[in-house]
Amino acid sequence: MKEEEVIDQSFRDSIGTIKKDGKRNFIFPKKPKGWYYNARTLVSVFLLAILFGLPFIEVHGQPLFLFNVFERKFIIFGVFFGPYDFHIFLLSFIALVVFVILFTAIYGRIFCGWICPQTVFMELVFRKIEYWIDGDFREQRKLRAAPWSGKKIFKRVLKNAIFLGIAYLIAHTFMAYLVGLDEVREIVSSSPSDRPGGFIAMNVFTALFFFVFAWFREQACIIVCPYGRLQGVLLDQNSLAVTYDFVRGEPRGKIVKNEERTTGDCIDCKLCVDVCPTGIDIRNGIQMECVNCTACMDACDEVMTKIDRPKGLIRLDSLNGVQTGKKFSFSVRVGIYTGVLIILVSIIAVLMANRKDVEVNILRTPGMLYQDQPGGKLSNLYNFHVINKTFHDMNIDLKVKGLAGEIKVLGSKPDVKQLEVYEGRFMLIVDQKDLKALNTKIEIAVIEDGKEIETIKTSFLGKFEEKK
Repeated sequence: MKEEEVIDQSFRDSIGTIKKDGKRNFIFPKKPKGWYYNARTLVSVFLLAILFGLPFIEVHGQPLFLFNVFERKFIIFGVFFGPYDFHIFLLSFIALVVFVILFTAIYGRIFCGWICPQTVFMELVFRKIEYWIDGDFREQRKLRAAPWSGKKIFKRVLKNAIFLGIAYLIAHTFMAYLVGLDEVREIVSSSPSDRPGGFIAMNVFTALFFFVFAWFREQACIIVCPYGRLQGVLLDQNSLAVTYDFVRGEPRGKIVKNEERTTGDCIDCKLCVDVCPTGIDIRNGIQMECVNCTACMDACDEVMTKIDRPKGLIRLDSLNGVQTGKKFSFSVRVGIYTGVLIILVSIIAVLMANRKDVEVNILRTPGMLYQDQPGGKLSNLYNFHVINKTFHDMNIDLKVKGLAGEIKVLGSKPDVKQLEVYEGRFMLIVDQKDLKALNTKIEIAVIEDGKEIETIKTSFLGKFEEKK
């Protein structure tokens, strides 16, 4: 049986969150329950613990993660990254894009339903509170349609007050990732006039999160998020997704007592529609609005158990799997994506392994030759700069290796502050008789607190007398 013979495609002409008159159709999903919902709850608890706990973890007095886009300072797993590490960030971003393509091509939108912060907060935090205060979906609809009364006002005030408190908590956490926990404490403990920028940012983020989770809700996934709209490009007939088995389920029909069933396994109870947080009917096929939350799978499995039919009428499967009954297999496209991803990750791993906490560059000053010095000596002028990527100040010394010479730093001694760049100049003086060529290759050791941390290769330009 072909899919187009059992599925009416007219549903794609409208969207579940918009009424025929163009007004917002608010979604009131039935409270889900079942194995997948319990698993999602456990995953959400784990993810929320990580989200709210990471800002409190420090390494050598610095946050474990920091994404300070304002000052271009990033700390990932306690390692500092600055503008000079842009190439690593660029490759990491490309690898992330390829990973998203690969992950979606294989597993569909499982990320959206199980890991995405929008879904985790909306379905596993805010909706749970809503079920507790307003009741299940039928009670919520009745409450919305009911005239304003003391009971309705109390529930609305209580719910939105809790929502606002959680929005403030999320905003504080978000700011901690941007500017650091210490800065957030300063913003909270200071007068708004002392830190107007931080105060405004905190309240803007709070208002944004409250707006999204209290009113905008599923429309963030349907309208705003570009990932859902990429589905049509990234998914193919071999991609896993929450899928209705139309081969087994059609034609639909109600159960009639004492009559032999001649229809498919779907009894058209519409529980899969009731529990859907985006208001779609999964039986219509794969749709942009579906976030693969698996709520419909739990609802359908419960019904199948009651009518003594096998579970999995709605399950994680590919379109080919439903049509042919074959199990999931990797396609050529997935193999190509995997190969590209492995190459990118390998390059990033090599760059990370070779990344140094201190970078020193030494170059002879352009346009200048050697200078004659008293006592038959020659000198060259060099420019150098030191990038300190660590969280402590450094005292840098320079010494020549393999050649008798003296280094005179012009200006102050190179004391490099943490996470800063030092630029300076020095003069290297050598005895002319020690030179064996016009351009002598030399090495300069970079020493920090008596320990050699790097050796820089450069050259010394001078004159020498050939022996007769």
